[in-house]
Amino acid sequence: MLREMATLSEQSVETAIKAYTESKPVTEEIFGWSEELNILHGQASDLAVELIARYQPLAGDLRYIESCFEISYGFSRLGRYAYDVAQIIDAFGDLSGCDSGEVTRMGEKVKKMVHIGVEAFFNEDTTAAMGLLQMDDEVDDAYRKHIHRIAVNKITNPRCTVAVTLAIRYLERMADHACYIGDSVVYVASGTRPSLR
Repeated sequence: MLREMATLSEQSVETAIKAYTESKPVTEEIFGWSEELNILHGQASDLAVELIARYQPLAGDLRYIESCFEISYGFSRLGRYAYDVAQIIDAFGDLSGCDSGEVTRMGEKVKKMVHIGVEAFFNEDTTAAMGLLQMDDEVDDAYRKHIHRIAVNKITNPRCTVAVTLAIRYLERMADHACYIGDSVVYVASGTRPSLR
């Protein structure tokens, strides 16, 4: 179930970013994936409760079940934020005349973060999971710099500025959820969480 969710969430994120940079509508497709991720998250939640109630797992097993539940939630949120990015094209129309450089750069980093988080979980790779923290700091820094630029500079094209700001805000949230996945990987292995976000 989690492997299916991982594939769907990565696909949603990649499709949404590509659609934004190419100004192509994909809302319906991504909405379907987002809904499927929500359904799968519900099933993962039910399974986690059942496992805890029936088997009363202790220590490492309980951490693993808890982390699987949290990771499934992270996958469902990635699907939702991908849907939010896709909706930007519906709301603003053709954005091909806007500079999508910031979205492209941040999008590439976020896609990489999601992939690293997924692989870190399935490979139990705590080193890769911990590496997500620095990448998330870089995404946060890019987002803050963007906000500062639009706060202090004259806006010449409000439509493009708002669209880009929305897109990178959703990308920043995706990066946070990739970090949460990494946190869960470390939590399973050590019983501690590397970040409180």
